[in-house]
Amino acid sequence: MKKNLTRLFILGILACPIIGMAVACSEEEDCSMTTRAMLYCNLYTIDEESNTVKKDTLKSLTITAWGTDSVILNRGSNVKDLTLPLRYTADSTVLVFHYDEGRDTLIIRQTNTPYFVSMDCGYQMQQEVRSVSYTRHLLDSIYISEAEANIYGTENLKLFY
Repeated sequence: MKKNLTRLFILGILACPIIGMAVACSEEEDCSMTTRAMLYCNLYTIDEESNTVKKDTLKSLTITAWGTDSVILNRGSNVKDLTLPLRYTADSTVLVFHYDEGRDTLIIRQTNTPYFVSMDCGYQMQQEVRSVSYTRHLLDSIYISEAEANIYGTENLKLFY
């Protein structure tokens, strides 16, 4: 009798994770599509000799959120691209780009539109860039290539140095 109880106990322990995974997978909603949308930016320069656009790299860059103690990028080296968050609680995001040679301030005005995903996943914020203004210490210009922030890595801003 003790042998049978021991076998049943061991079988139950081994079967629970398998049964639990099957139940969890069938009932759990996939919320992976509700991750936070970001702005994807690439750095460029214009070659004056050939008048062509080329990818650029910054030797050193730190990005902070203005008016907070948030550091978006801390002493990044050989930076070629950026992933930037937008504020949910305001219609503008102010970021400060700190270089070895100075700094630039980037003001992004955006539209925040909440939408309901599901009971399990809750709400998500759809964010779209309306305009961009910036200082021109090292940064020369910015081109908005895709206004809607996304989770797919689609380029939103082209930053020209």
